[in-house]
Order: sequence, then C-alpha cells, then structure tokens
Amino acid sequence: MEFKYGIDSLTVSAAMDIAAGKRRGKLTGTAIERIQECRQKVESMAASDKAVYGVNTGFGPLCDTQISPEETSKLQENLLLSHAVGVGKPIDSKLSKLMLICKVHALSMGFSGIRLEVIERLIYLIDHDIIPVVPEQGSVGASGDLAPLSHLFLPLLGEGSYWIDETIVPAGAWMRSNNMPIFSLQAKEGLALINGTQFILAHTILGLDKMRYLLDLADVAGAMSLEGFQGSASPFMEALHRIRPFPGTLKVAERIRAFLKGSENLQAHKHCERVQDPYSIRCMPQVHGASRNAWKHLEELAEIEMNSVTDNPIVISATEAISGGNFHGQPLAMALDYASIAAAELGNISDRRSYLLLEGKYGLPRLLTERGGLNSGFMIPQYTTAALVTENKSLCFPPSADSVPTSLGQEDHVSMGSISGRKFNQILANLDKILAIELMYAAQAMDFRRPLRFSAMIEENFSIVRSKVDKLEDDRLLKDDIQAMITLVRKRAFRVE
Repeated sequence: MEFKYGIDSLTVSAAMDIAAGKRRGKLTGTAIERIQECRQKVESMAASDKAVYGVNTGFGPLCDTQISPEETSKLQENLLLSHAVGVGKPIDSKLSKLMLICKVHALSMGFSGIRLEVIERLIYLIDHDIIPVVPEQGSVGASGDLAPLSHLFLPLLGEGSYWIDETIVPAGAWMRSNNMPIFSLQAKEGLALINGTQFILAHTILGLDKMRYLLDLADVAGAMSLEGFQGSASPFMEALHRIRPFPGTLKVAERIRAFLKGSENLQAHKHCERVQDPYSIRCMPQVHGASRNAWKHLEELAEIEMNSVTDNPIVISATEAISGGNFHGQPLAMALDYASIAAAELGNISDRRSYLLLEGKYGLPRLLTERGGLNSGFMIPQYTTAALVTENKSLCFPPSADSVPTSLGQEDHVSMGSISGRKFNQILANLDKILAIELMYAAQAMDFRRPLRFSAMIEENFSIVRSKVDKLEDDRLLKDDIQAMITLVRKRAFRVE
C-alpha cells in the first residue's frame, strides 16, 4: 500500500515500513499542487523589496541584513555549508532515512516554499536507499536540528557523504559517477531543509518502535519469573485493577492473566502459606503499566509532530511568511525524558526479579545451581544487570531541563531534545540486555519446577530460550549465552502476544 506524502497521516508504523522498504511513499496531484503554489509565493517574496526572514535576509542575529536577489542562491548554499558542524560518529543509516521520510512529509504539506524537484530528489534517495551520512552530535534542538539536517542535505550540493549499502562514500564523487546532477538551491530552500525537528523525531520513532516490543517482552519476562518463583496470580485479578483503572495497569494485568492461564505450576501451589510476593513480582501491573502510559503519551505527541510543519518561516500567503517557533523541540524533548525514565524503570524492576530468583527461596537453589560452592551458577550475570541499571539511571538526567543560549542570544532558549532522543535510545539498548538476562534466569528457575507444565505461551517462550541456551548444570562461559539471548531479543524472536 502506498503512502501519500503531505496527504496521509504519518504514524510510527508507517514511517518504519517506508524505512524498511515495505511501503513506498509518493506525491499525489494534490500535494504537488500545494508545493508548487507555495513555491510561487516564495518567488514573489524573493523578488520584492520587503524584508522576509530567510528569503532575502540573513539568519539568526543577521536577520536585519537584507540580501539582494542576485545573492539569494548563494545565501541558501552558504547556510548548509556553514551549519554542517556536527561531530561524533555517524548515526545509524536507518535514523538518517527516517529523517528524510519525515522531512519529505513536512515539506509536502505546502507551507515551506521548496521546489518540487528538490522534494522529488529526496524521495528518489529514500526509494533507492541512497542515505546521507549524519553525525550524532551538534544539535541543541531549537531553530530545528540545524547541524544534523545540514549534513543530511549537503549531498544536494555535492558535499558530504552517502551510505551506499554499509559503506560511506563521498557524495560528490558518487553523484558524478552515477550522473546525478547537483542542485543550486533557490530562495528559502536551504532554510526549509535545515529548520525542523526531524533528528529528534527520527530518534523518537525508532525508540517508540523498539520500546513497544520491550514493553511487551517485559510482561513476558515477568510472567516467566513469576512462574519460576512460584508467585501468586491474585495480584493480577481484574477486580483489583478496575478500582484503580490506569490504562497501562489494566493492560499489563490482563496480559499477565492470559500468560498464566492453564498453568499446572500455578495450580500446584495455589493454597500455599505464602501471603504476599515481593513488589517486583506483585506490582508488575503498576510499574510496567506506568511505563506503558509514558510510552503512549510519547507516541501521541510524536504522531502530532510527524504530521506538522516545523520549519521557519511558514509561508501563509503571497505576501506573508510568519516567523515563529514551530522548530522548537521542547514538546518532544520533555516527553522523551519522561519516556527515558519509563524505559529505565522496566530495567530496574527486571533486575530485581533476576536477583529474587537467586536468593534460594521456595524450592529454588541459591544462585540457581544445585552444586553451589564449586559452581557460582548465575551469581555474576546479575552484576551485569546491576551495572546496566545504574548506567540507565545516569542517562535519565533530563536534557530538556537545560538550555544554553546560542546565536548571540537570538536563540536564548533551546530544548536540547536531540540529546533526549539519543539518550532514550541508549537506555533502550541497555534494556534489551537486562531483559535478555532475566529471560535466561527465568528459564533456569522454571526448569526446577519440572515436571509441572506452564501455559502454552510460556512454554513456547521457554523453548525459544532453550533453543539457544541450555540449562546450566555446571559453570561454563556464560558470555556466549548472554549474547545469544540478546540476539534473540533484538531479533524479536519471542512471542509477546
């Protein structure tokens, strides 16, 4: 199914599908008409003596310096060249591609004044996986993501680099060898390209897609740990959660009830003398649910941003371009910081469940090994989760709470949302490792409950673990087992529904 740029509503799943080549984006007649009408307005402004920011004036603190019509093209090209000051290693090419997709969609709404042929070139790059190289550092997240977006569009001028498959090649040389013409940017085009929140937005989209799976996987890992611990199912009863009906809490309780349904293991200890389980088992709906609520809030805001125009100025009529602040990243920055805490907390409670399974209670051997002493069993992988949890806590400082003035004070409050987006994804990259280790622990604990059986879904996930990691009988090199588990998580091999 085709996606219509500038017309359809872009979603996280649609953006990810276009980036993966599962869907193709196109311009419709309506979008083309809007683009061309807006371009005519910009050309009218550029020919006028009236000062219009970014069309015939300098940028930032130089907004009071008017530029002659003859210098218009040079002004726009200088903008990209002077603002491409990013540093650090390149972001993943998938992130660069998401940036292109989001930018094309925003430009195609017809408020930015860019020529149709420029947008068509960007769509060609997306469709043929010719992806510009973008450094990870240098954006303050207001006036848009200026540095990363400048790098994203340098190849239009024959500058910068492309990802061709997994190799970085100079854009100019590649374009010449493939007969791809270099652009000469016209009035407002450079500003339309580099003003916007697409660096923040791409990190948000990628993080939302990953966190959706990890939220589901955390419920699965928690249910498997509960089975290994022989915990109680009563804290997940619907009646309990209906009297405190947070959406995320209700969802997690419902999911765990379904995961536990039909478990022989649960029935075997239904009338035991234990009164309460520790919070890491008992409070999964409340803790996982709160993280789900944060994820949902970020998704709602991201989908507003995906379908917004975030450059500046915004072309309203043939004589008016409003200089506003739609490029400011604060709406996503604050929500990203909140979602980062939510992701870190999933790892925090997962580590506590792993630790709980090591304590040697309720029929489980200490350190999940029957021959402790000579063997350390699963003592040390929990050190790894503890380290990852603390690293994630250190990444939870909210960049959106900080602001460093730039542009000689013209841009005196910035969002730092680009850092929020990067840290969000760093936390998620640690979370998948933490959950991978918990799943390994849970499977080991479940082996000590045999010959009792679990629900069909839990048995299936247990088998997935055992397809790569054998039960630990005596100490062996666990690094390979941990890496195998991380690979399963990153390939989304586990059944989560």
